[in-house]
Amino acid sequence: MLVIGGGGREHALAWKLASDGAEVLLAPGNAGTAAFAENLPVAATDVARLVQVATERSVDLTVVGPEAPLVAGVVDAFVDRGLRIFGPTAAAARIEGSKIFCKKILHRGDVPTALFHAFRTVAAARDFVNAREGVPMVVKLDGLAAGKGVFVCRDHEQALEALDAIAETPAPGGILIEEKLDGVEVSVMAITDGRTLVTLPAVQDHKAAHDGDEGPNTGGMGAYCPTPFVDDAMLAEIEERILVPTLHAMKREKVPFLGVLYAGLMLTPQGPKVLEYNARFGDPECEALLVRMDSSLLDLIDAAVDRRLDEVEPPAWRPGASVAVVMASEGYPGEIVRQGPIRGLEAAAGKEGVQVFHAATKRDGDAIVSAGGRVLAVTAVGDTLGRAKLLAYSAVKEIRWDGAWCRKDISDKGLARERELAAGAGDEPPMVTATEGRRGEAP
Repeated sequence: MLVIGGGGREHALAWKLASDGAEVLLAPGNAGTAAFAENLPVAATDVARLVQVATERSVDLTVVGPEAPLVAGVVDAFVDRGLRIFGPTAAAARIEGSKIFCKKILHRGDVPTALFHAFRTVAAARDFVNAREGVPMVVKLDGLAAGKGVFVCRDHEQALEALDAIAETPAPGGILIEEKLDGVEVSVMAITDGRTLVTLPAVQDHKAAHDGDEGPNTGGMGAYCPTPFVDDAMLAEIEERILVPTLHAMKREKVPFLGVLYAGLMLTPQGPKVLEYNARFGDPECEALLVRMDSSLLDLIDAAVDRRLDEVEPPAWRPGASVAVVMASEGYPGEIVRQGPIRGLEAAAGKEGVQVFHAATKRDGDAIVSAGGRVLAVTAVGDTLGRAKLLAYSAVKEIRWDGAWCRKDISDKGLARERELAAGAGDEPPMVTATEGRRGEAP
């Protein structure tokens, strides 16, 4: 198999697929994946070279990790050459590549989401904001922004500052302004072949840079799985009212979706609503998910590519919970201040229930050094959420490099919710036990 990408998500995918029995190549991979797979010096967005590699190396199946190659049409190029690949076409990947396209799909599918207005220019968006002083809103730059093109604004002044930031980008696309939804944010991903979908356990990501959800948005500073904010009844509602209607709407638009459909959701008093869609596994949500998967990911992906997902048993999950803590370089999510050799990786990985997934690392002689913003996803599984958190942070304490930092509160919202449930409090939204994967049909 070929895994396209070189981050923590791709390390987790390659690790799981290798444990399922696949011989794995990565393009380009990282220092962590080099320990058990073959890294190839090919950029994830070099579509022509990726096709060449898959042909020359007789790759049976390719899995696309990041969004950029999907939007660039890597699936289309592989399919044109008769190569098997897991992921949506460029047209279908627009559900992530264009926030405005995504909103149109949601509208046509009658999928619950925030009210919105789309603008072609910053000036027109600024006029709209100026006419609505005092109203909280969310400002989004259309197109891919690595998780950092969304500005949650509590007032008119912050919205104008967001538009000023967008205006400074080299080539700003369209602009989306939405009502600000209140509630609890969760993520639900499903593997689909366009007809059948396998919904995976709900995850809660932590997008803000600092503890208490303060600071700028990042690509994700940590995640835990499953989340007690979603029970079986709610997952069924999400599947019925959100995931399946989205697949229907995309099929009606003649852009059927095959791959991982990722719904970023807000659990509001009116029910779950879509904040955004991604066209691939989340990162670090993927790391938190896969360490709990007891059955074969390879079998699911293989069946999805062949449009026979309805023939495969739903995945089995390890009991308990997982926590993934992202360790980042000084300066992230802005300009990286410094990089350096990483110490303590072996000690961390040797701890009970811990997997250290590399996100931005490289070899420098005998040393492994940090090579980007989000450097590691230190991930642990425990028999309870509290135990998983303890294991993850005990491993984090073993790892050091100059300027390394992380959030200290990954999974705290879930732990607080568990305490509420144990005390019999918190009836809105209704919660019972954390849910596991299920299958739904999208004719």
